Amino acid sequence: MITIDSLKAYGANVDEGLGRCMGNEALYLKLVATIPSEERFALLKEQIEADNLDGAFESAHALKGVTGNLSLTPLYDPLVEITEHLRLREAIDYSELLTAILDQKIKLEELINSSKV
Repeated sequence: MITIDSLKAYGANVDEGLGRCMGNEALYLKLVATIPSEERFALLKEQIEADNLDGAFESAHALKGVTGNLSLTPLYDPLVEITEHLRLREAIDYSELLTAILDQKIKLEELINSSKV
């Protein structure tokens, strides 16, 4: 099972996230464990590849909200950045930001899966 200490090592602001869960550690860890399976990560990638900036904004904004509420800073920070670019419908290369987001998602997923042993 994923632990508070492993999330701290990952870079999450666990105290803040726990505060939003009213100190309920079991609830917090359960919610964190759902993040890697969030379908909006794949949708965000597809929308960016299809140059669907409106759809990509919606996906990024939703992911930003959930990762922000759980204080998953390594995921949240690049999601904030990509969301703001998408909000402005900037015609830029989003691949670097998308890679940073997906890499952090994989790191979190590996952390969760390694904790299930």
